[in-house]
Amino acid sequence: MPKVNAHRISINYEQHGSGEPLVLIPYLAADHACYAFQVSTYAKHFTCVSLDLRGTGESAAPAGAYSTETLADDVAAFMAAAGIEKAHVAGLSLGGAVGMWLAAKHPDRVLSLSLHSAWTKTDPFLETVVSGFQTFAKAFDSVAEMTIRGIFPWCFTPELYAAKPDYIDSLAAFVRSRPEPSVAAFLEQSDAVVRHDVEAQLNRIAAPTLITFGRHDALTIRFAETMRKNIRSSEVVIFEGCAHAPLYEHVEEFNDQTLRFILRQTIARV
Repeated sequence: MPKVNAHRISINYEQHGSGEPLVLIPYLAADHACYAFQVSTYAKHFTCVSLDLRGTGESAAPAGAYSTETLADDVAAFMAAAGIEKAHVAGLSLGGAVGMWLAAKHPDRVLSLSLHSAWTKTDPFLETVVSGFQTFAKAFDSVAEMTIRGIFPWCFTPELYAAKPDYIDSLAAFVRSRPEPSVAAFLEQSDAVVRHDVEAQLNRIAAPTLITFGRHDALTIRFAETMRKNIRSSEVVIFEGCAHAPLYEHVEEFNDQTLRFILRQTIARV
């Protein structure tokens, strides 16, 4: 796995495919492999660059407070160090929060922006949910077990649990197989989620933007209209029958819709 030094830390990443760069930003507690079901599709058209945010995977986990803005600065510095002048950028949940900061602060780096299950400013409901994740992580002394028992039920519909228990088990096994963040690093990253507030920056986002949510996403779908109204060149797609993680619940539909959007932005510039 290649690494680059950027923003005073070592950042780990994986690259597949060819074509214009597509940078994939992971969600809370996850490493670059969280987009495994997407990369095989995207890499047929783009150079997919999936990275580990600070504190996860094989990237450095420096001491000190994290913020979504700092994580975005990490990504911008990573792109510069890796020789990626501009890229399409996509992220889910925390990855989307980071993507908004990246597009607002470093607009020349972003060709298009795909925001999946993202939110603009943490409200009391989200803060309560995330503090529960933190309690689970400390109680289990395991970020992987916290993810499976605490985060999964927010990501998937009850119908998926009932219809495909073996699939849920396979996703749990996948989480357990990945490099596990320390509880301390998870607490810093989740504190960044709690402090997230990019609302005042939304009008600075100039890149064409895709905004997606699962219809049953109790965590973030209420932010859809705020994002649509304040990001000037944006469009919204809702995935029916999905919760917070359509990329796993309706894989083929998610890949098809999101890839179409990015390809349209490539064609529009020709």
